[in-house]
Amino acid sequence: MSTATAPALVTAEEFLAMPDDGVERWLIRGQLREKSGGTPMTVRNRFHSRVLIRIGQLLLEWLDQQPEPRGQIVGGEVGVYLRRNPDTVVGIDVAYVSSEVAGRLTDDTTLIDGVPILAVEILSPSDTQEYVHEKVSAYLQAGVTLIWVVDPDDRTVRIYRPGGRPHLVNEDQELSGDPNLPGFRVPVRRLFE
Repeated sequence: MSTATAPALVTAEEFLAMPDDGVERWLIRGQLREKSGGTPMTVRNRFHSRVLIRIGQLLLEWLDQQPEPRGQIVGGEVGVYLRRNPDTVVGIDVAYVSSEVAGRLTDDTTLIDGVPILAVEILSPSDTQEYVHEKVSAYLQAGVTLIWVVDPDDRTVRIYRPGGRPHLVNEDQELSGDPNLPGFRVPVRRLFE
């Protein structure tokens, strides 16, 4: 009888040293994940990019209205340490980090070290249900308080919060960030303009 050995854990430093070979990777509790079993990642199409920019714009408009100290909106597959030992490092399409996390960033910072308040994932044609579920689970386990999974094809947003059931809003409804993003409200259709 043979015994299965646990795969060796990968550190964030080892993860960051991997080649930039077009394979989308992330690190979940020290275990390396490669999208679609190591196939090249989706080249983001103009629809994905447009939605990413629109969400960033709407969030920046909201952020500009908030009192100091403000957090920071980041986007474009920004790398984020969600946890250490074992390390979890993911790329997030758009994120909002608190002023405390933003205050720790320096010009030498490669990855954001801290849990975002908001994580936004914009679906791409190659995203599988398993891939999205694993990322959402990693966000929730790390303490992300608000997650939006945006579907440009169906023009919907699935909202996740710790301890609750997912909630779906469509283009005829409103997307609210309350209480995590106080006062953020926008018609869902604006995300897709």
